[in-house]
Amino acid sequence: MSTASDSQRMEKIVSLCKRRGFIFQSSEIYGGLNGLWDYGPLGVELKRNLKNYWWRVMVHERDDVAGMDGSILMNRAVWKASGHEDTFSDPMVDCRSCKARLRADQLVEKKGAKQCPVCGGKDLTEPRSFNLMFKTYVGATEDESSVTYLRPETAQAIFVQFKNILDVSRKKLPFGIAQIGKAFRNEINPRNFTFRSREFEQMELEYFCRAEDGMKLLEYWKEERLKFYENIGIPRSKLHVLTVPDEERAFYSKGTYDIEYDFPFGRQELEGVAYRTDYDLSQHQKASGKSLEYFDEETKQKFIPHVVEPSAGVDRTVLALICEAYSEDQAPDEKGKMETRMVLRFHPRIAPIKCGVFPLLKNNEQLVAKAKEIVDLLRPHMFVFYDEGGAIGRRYRRQDEIGTPFGITVDFETLGEKDSALRDSVTLRERDSMKQERVAIDSLLDVLLPKIY
Repeated sequence: MSTASDSQRMEKIVSLCKRRGFIFQSSEIYGGLNGLWDYGPLGVELKRNLKNYWWRVMVHERDDVAGMDGSILMNRAVWKASGHEDTFSDPMVDCRSCKARLRADQLVEKKGAKQCPVCGGKDLTEPRSFNLMFKTYVGATEDESSVTYLRPETAQAIFVQFKNILDVSRKKLPFGIAQIGKAFRNEINPRNFTFRSREFEQMELEYFCRAEDGMKLLEYWKEERLKFYENIGIPRSKLHVLTVPDEERAFYSKGTYDIEYDFPFGRQELEGVAYRTDYDLSQHQKASGKSLEYFDEETKQKFIPHVVEPSAGVDRTVLALICEAYSEDQAPDEKGKMETRMVLRFHPRIAPIKCGVFPLLKNNEQLVAKAKEIVDLLRPHMFVFYDEGGAIGRRYRRQDEIGTPFGITVDFETLGEKDSALRDSVTLRERDSMKQERVAIDSLLDVLLPKIY
């Protein structure tokens, strides 16, 4: 695909996200705030479905993982011990020509000279360190004693609470602690829609183990995470595993993989899977003076566990799901004329709305009543949408555009008017193929539930 068509595709996706209520610019009526986004009615459902499925796979379906939800604000000492206060920074460069503020790695190089990617100017400042953490104050006074930060990652809360969770969960190595939560980074130049934002959500697992198992578990979690993406509708062919070179890894890491996806704006990271050794727990034990050791009942040994961390971005994954789902094809309208159909081909388990329910005619009381009975039947089990406005083909198109995988139409056959054998059956339409079949109302849950879970 060409750069131009990639750009056009991305523009259509961004437009669809706003038009249909997936994602809005934060504070839009006041001109917005760069790098911050709000999720609308459909976006929040998509996001929640992703997080719920991650939690189900990583916590509920495993015996070796417990969950937690740490606070966004933590004692400043946490960020000193972890190294974030001193080292969590990016090199920043200013273009004197167009006043653009850039990360040093965003500069382009032509004929051996660094240039501004915005204006092509070469009058650039020297790189300088820019700390990415948002500083704030706790309490009534704003002085050095009350400084803390909005957390730039969720992992440190897990390390700080390691011993408490170990004691209450009674887990044995290897075991993990999972968390989904907000993090904040004062990015120099947020870009690519929601891909790089200043406020974002992470889905992280810290999987604690013995040192001799670290590299083996790094490989295990890489494969588990690839399977996860395939199970939510991102094909393996669009996923790429980058082995992060030694010189680019964090100094405490013995191995790191980046799982990348082919976005319309290029191949970019969805998730990092890193073997962080025992660095974090050791740092916090040293700084706090509190033991964070694990006691092995069988060997009677005490030691600080090592950790493997699969860390995924919720917002990046949501964007990847939308980009992967977006499609255009040709479909007939009510008169049989072919027209362009815009469709989001979400996997049913991720789709914001699972099923649309439509009475064929809104002014027929029997059809409407039966349709609402079906809504009541399905609603305890899935998110459904009732729509009685407009021609049935238009209603199908509206649901196709927001990714609803199934449509149920209540028609005159449902009432048994044309064939008594079809009484209390409905037309079930599948989004991608547009194929339709008759299904008995009392069989709908049996048919739909296995497909959406």
